[in-house]
Amino acid sequence: QVQLVESGGGLVRPGGSLKLSCATSGFTFGSAAMSWYRQSPGQERELVAHVSSAGDASNYADSVKGRFAISRDHVKDILYLQMNSLKVDDTAVYYCNAAPGYVFNVKGAYWGQGTQVTVSS
Repeated sequence: QVQLVESGGGLVRPGGSLKLSCATSGFTFGSAAMSWYRQSPGQERELVAHVSSAGDASNYADSVKGRFAISRDHVKDILYLQMNSLKVDDTAVYYCNAAPGYVFNVKGAYWGQGTQVTVSS
């Protein structure tokens, strides 16, 4: 079965950096569009970044452009999110999302359990 396991969250000061990882199994990683979403208390879950199955195309929420970078390792079957210049407003639970069988721009049916990112001084 599809499994997505996020890690790398934590507490960081404003301006700091974190790198999230999503370890995947149970599907062909190289044939799945992948995304990172986040959700803050009382807010709807929102798309942060998305990458194509081949890793050759990506898009980002306006609020994170220039600060976050999504990438994928097709040897280890891991999705990453490098987060730089973090702001208090980036505080949220971050979720990995998988869309097996799709190339790009698809919200998948599979979710990880989430990892908490807290940005605070």
